[in-house]
Amino acid sequence: MNAAALFVLPFSPHLGLSNPSKSVLSSHKLPPRPRAVKADKSRSWSLRRIVDLDPLLRNRTAGRTRGADLKSDPFDVADAPPHRADAVEATDLDEPFPKRWVIVILCFSAFLLCNMDRVNMSIAILPMSAEFNWDPATVGLIQSSFFWGYLLTQIAGGIWADTVGGKTVLAFGVVWWSIATALTPIAAKIGLPFLLVVRAFMGIGEGVAMPAMNNILSKWVPVSERSRSLALVYSGMYLGSVTGLAFSPLLIHSLGWPSVFYSFGSLGSFWITIWLSKAYSSPLDDPELSLEERKLIIGNSVSKEPVKNIPWRLILSKAPVWALIVSHFCHNWGTFILLTWMPTYYHQVLKLNLTESGLLCVLPWLTMAFSANLGGWIADTLVTRGLSVTTVRKIMQSIGFLGPAFFLTQLSNIHTPGMAVLCMACSQGTDAFSQSGLYSNHQDIGPRYSSLHKNETTVGTVMDGRWR
Repeated sequence: MNAAALFVLPFSPHLGLSNPSKSVLSSHKLPPRPRAVKADKSRSWSLRRIVDLDPLLRNRTAGRTRGADLKSDPFDVADAPPHRADAVEATDLDEPFPKRWVIVILCFSAFLLCNMDRVNMSIAILPMSAEFNWDPATVGLIQSSFFWGYLLTQIAGGIWADTVGGKTVLAFGVVWWSIATALTPIAAKIGLPFLLVVRAFMGIGEGVAMPAMNNILSKWVPVSERSRSLALVYSGMYLGSVTGLAFSPLLIHSLGWPSVFYSFGSLGSFWITIWLSKAYSSPLDDPELSLEERKLIIGNSVSKEPVKNIPWRLILSKAPVWALIVSHFCHNWGTFILLTWMPTYYHQVLKLNLTESGLLCVLPWLTMAFSANLGGWIADTLVTRGLSVTTVRKIMQSIGFLGPAFFLTQLSNIHTPGMAVLCMACSQGTDAFSQSGLYSNHQDIGPRYSSLHKNETTVGTVMDGRWR
């Protein structure tokens, strides 16, 4: 049974440390604001960003506002602004395709490569075990060695992303894990210790991907588009699993198991070329971004520049943070099991061959990709219609926990491949609603530290992977 089912925990859209202060500009008569920024007190926190875009306003307010936000507490974790049904949507822009969604799609493709390179070992380990005479204990050691490195870069990756920007950190991660993937066959032929080191190095690269992505999207994506953007990015992971599980058997049968690692690892070079030329850590850094979209992003985003000193004690004293940590632990308990051992389950328990195991593993992850985007659309629609962010996150996460618990329980009484695949597909499909639950809540409770929050909660879940 999925341990995630034991917890349906409350989420809060903010930590309640302090509220945005009243702007010092409120006593001045300013020129009419563009539609992207509402002229009400609830959005006064966004005035500093708009002032930065207008030289006239910047000169008028010089010396009156300082710091990352307007007279906020130095340890403030930014509150989410109220969600209004009349909020400006992307359709208000004249641009054919918004730049912020280019960033989202590039993050999606990075996560697609991330899981392609991660799951290929789940298939390749079968012929590798036969060639090198590995017993089940050795196979488990190889599978878990990835998480040794993954654990090392959780907190460090979040701090690094907040310091130098998500663009640099994500670029490092993709290059690092792509090289490690390509080196896997060479390390395996040299000896088991070398393979374990290379797999740990791969974990180091993939460990920084999520904090870097959270850092970037917290700056680029307005609150009203958050669930959809995160759902799309995380669906890249699921489609990466689908792609890896579908193509790995074909490559193994045609060119041998080393070809899987060489071909998948080389794809990172194409991605990094596009990323370095198109991506920016913040919309304020992009010289090609239109003024209209810049104002839309800044006027509807709650991310602020991070403070230099991270208030660890204050953050870890908040119940919503611990709710996320426990929930993330429970969620990944089942996810890591299925991600790592599903092909082995089909091959050894259901007695399917390598090709059949790979193809049957595709359906659950394909279902997750669809359900994640469906859940994101539902969540954003509910928020736009006036339902509170907290309530929406609770609804989505309840589906994400209770659904897998039910279907995985049924799986224990099923012994036919067709029904087993159906139960896993339904389990993973409902699990994907977590992307609009706990995964979106990382940015809700503290967008300034979104990458750090993500990695705080991931540290415990990595221990899940090491125990597999």
